[in-house]
Amino acid sequence: MLAGFLLGGVRIPAQNLAPAPPMGWNSWDAYGLAINEDQFKANATVLATLAPYGWRYAVIDLGWFMANPVGHSVEQKFYVWNRHGLLIPAPGRFPSSANGAGFKPLADWVHAHGLKFGIYIVRGMPRQVATANLPIDGSRYRAADAADTNAPCPWFAGTWGVKDNAAGQAYYDSMMRLYASWGIDFLKVDCLEGNPYRLSEVRQIATAIHRTGRPIVLSLATGPPPLSEVSQISGLAQMWRISGDRWDGWTFQHKSGSEFPFGLKEAFQRISLWAAYAGSGHWPDPDMLPEGWLGPSPGWGVARDSHETFDEQRSEFALWCFARAPLFFGGNLTRLNTLSRSLLTNRTLLAIDQHATSSRPIPASSLGAAYGSLCVWRATIAGSGSTGDSQYVALFNLADSPTTVKLTWKQLGFRGSKHRTRNIWNDTTLATAKVISVSLPSHGSAILEVY
Repeated sequence: MLAGFLLGGVRIPAQNLAPAPPMGWNSWDAYGLAINEDQFKANATVLATLAPYGWRYAVIDLGWFMANPVGHSVEQKFYVWNRHGLLIPAPGRFPSSANGAGFKPLADWVHAHGLKFGIYIVRGMPRQVATANLPIDGSRYRAADAADTNAPCPWFAGTWGVKDNAAGQAYYDSMMRLYASWGIDFLKVDCLEGNPYRLSEVRQIATAIHRTGRPIVLSLATGPPPLSEVSQISGLAQMWRISGDRWDGWTFQHKSGSEFPFGLKEAFQRISLWAAYAGSGHWPDPDMLPEGWLGPSPGWGVARDSHETFDEQRSEFALWCFARAPLFFGGNLTRLNTLSRSLLTNRTLLAIDQHATSSRPIPASSLGAAYGSLCVWRATIAGSGSTGDSQYVALFNLADSPTTVKLTWKQLGFRGSKHRTRNIWNDTTLATAKVISVSLPSHGSAILEVY
């Protein structure tokens, strides 16, 4: 049951805006700060062709309010805001937003294509707005009453935090009213880390969304949150990040205290730790899928084909689906390669992600000491098979060399000594056997339907 949150001393039940993990496309991995309206529409047009598979959300990430996203400083990026200090789309990059229209024309276009529209913000208030002390729309307060100059975003120089007071709530209320009037369906909010975690701003944003009356999925982009806060967060947001930014590599060297960039190998353990918290309406988020063509101006590094190997990209996509994670493809949809298209349209994996009634990692102790570099997941979709439940097993090789795996059905928790399997990657059926026996490439996987 969704916990909800307190509003004016009254407990508000959380809306189940995400009964299954949200699926869509996000601009960051391919376009960074620099995406424009034509580029967004080109990707959303491709996304619309994938809507029959469940892909719905088209999301513009950081930078949509910057007139000059390539500027080296906040001042040179030329943020654009309205007379009440609320960020609005840069009309030079999003021409349909001119004359005060905001994102409404673009959101209408997205909706007409059968999709949902999302944007990204960094929590808080632009520092220049606080300095100008602009009036907060619909209230008697001004920006300085709401700005918390003791709580800046530690990695984004453009914003202050928002105070946990009536003025701060009024500021977020005015922001969410504007977004709702545009027709926003998805809001990704970043930079909630701090000392302490900015739970007060999460609550203010969730309250403000509720007050608009519009169903807007709330995605918290900073992660992971303190475990002590998860019970509250799961009643306020539909998604929350559980790692630093994911990029296209098996593993990365990190600076002390940093998780940036977060590699695929590390994601296996992190996702397993958070698996118990996934459920209808609240989904731990291991970040976007940095697959395919990351260009023309990715949020990190130079334009490139994903540095992940063929096998790593397949393992990544399968892991996200078995974990019932939100699926947000990061590559450029206008340049989909055969591998990416095959993953985005894999009905079996997508069914596991969207409909699994049970999905969990198998404890390493069940596999034996010989398989220390093996990660195994088991998933069930109740009542979906011709004779009952559909059962699936995913085997992931985390080693840097190929391996052959032989496991009994008892080790994997199945009843019966013999089972028949279908290999999802090549759609071949294997004979009934007492053991699973498969060869796995380095960082590769086998996905099996079990009969």
